[in-house]
Amino acid sequence: MKLKFLGTGTSQGVPVIGCTCEVCISDNPKDKRLRSSAMITTDQHKKILIDCGPDFRQQMLVNKEDTVDVALITHEHNDHVIGLDDMRPLIFKTGKNMPLYCYQRVGAEVKKRFPYAFADIRYPGAPAFDLHEIENAPFTVLDTEITPVEVIHYKITAFGYKCKNLAYITDAGFILDAEKEKLRNLDVLILNCIRKFDPHPAHFILPDVIKLFEELQPKKLFLTHISHHLGLHDIEDKQLPSGMHLAYDGLEINF
Repeated sequence: MKLKFLGTGTSQGVPVIGCTCEVCISDNPKDKRLRSSAMITTDQHKKILIDCGPDFRQQMLVNKEDTVDVALITHEHNDHVIGLDDMRPLIFKTGKNMPLYCYQRVGAEVKKRFPYAFADIRYPGAPAFDLHEIENAPFTVLDTEITPVEVIHYKITAFGYKCKNLAYITDAGFILDAEKEKLRNLDVLILNCIRKFDPHPAHFILPDVIKLFEELQPKKLFLTHISHHLGLHDIEDKQLPSGMHLAYDGLEINF
């Protein structure tokens, strides 16, 4: 199986509009970060999308992807769901509703933001989704077992997702001990890291991630959901502990 990072940026993306910091003006492609999303390709070549933010269309075109079979949604914030309307060409091509797996709460928000996708009589050209409400228990899609990992994101809960011996977690600021047990001794752990210093009320910062790396002991840990405050990729990546890396848009991981 393979995971590709379609985007590794925060809700503003990098570069940030109007910012002239060294990261935002960098000409290194690894410092250009679309909003966070990932694509898992199964051994049967099926496509599992994790989150569908405002850069979804661009991400699909840049990566020459033309299929999504299932979408897993971590939570309802716009940078993780607002691209769902851009799934229309994929839905039209298959003639089938797009399956979305998420909390009941998140599904209700999707219905509010895209009511036309759930109308009894939809106008031509509208997308169509099948909502599958999940709880904090393993489920199977496309013959692949997915284990949700519940995390705390400021005042709401969000899901990370574990597949085989890889876990993808974005938008977390705290993980309960019971959920950490799902994350021990992984081959690959992916965690959000918004910046290097200054505590954040909703997201891990670098010292938090290093502490979790030491505690959970994955073979490799990749940082995602990175803001321009973390620093230049080529400098910061070299300063991380052995086994830790900054992810970047387009990076592929086999697992």
